[in-house]
Amino acid sequence: MSHTYSQNHVHIVFSTKERHKVIPREYLERLWAYLGGICKREEIFIHAIGGMEDHIHLLLQIPPSLALANAVLLLKSNSSKWMNEEGHRFAWQRGYGAFSVSASNLNAVVRYIQNQERHRKKMSFEEEFVALLKRHGVSFDPKYVFG
Repeated sequence: MSHTYSQNHVHIVFSTKERHKVIPREYLERLWAYLGGICKREEIFIHAIGGMEDHIHLLLQIPPSLALANAVLLLKSNSSKWMNEEGHRFAWQRGYGAFSVSASNLNAVVRYIQNQERHRKKMSFEEEFVALLKRHGVSFDPKYVFG
């Protein structure tokens, strides 16, 4: 896209269907690598990928030619299909959280994503997600956040 310049860093978070812990620990890194392959194919720059057995975090730089919703759809649908082909009964939740990240906060968000195991010891995914919504000033109704 000529004469189009963009620097959009987005922290994307979504969980497994009904937040079940269905991603085997030994598959986490393989799943992250698979998501990385999707990103490479779609020319999405990855700053960080991480998560736990029931959710994932991605810090991405999405090209201006690709809408955020389409990028998330590509990531979720392709990775869900792959997980099922690998023999895991698997699905992601329907929605997602997407939060803008300033260039000055990139390193802090990368560290946050890389330290998910430590964060999990302090709070559940549900608590973490609600905290992210509040930190970013996203209006929400608690009874609808998790379906």
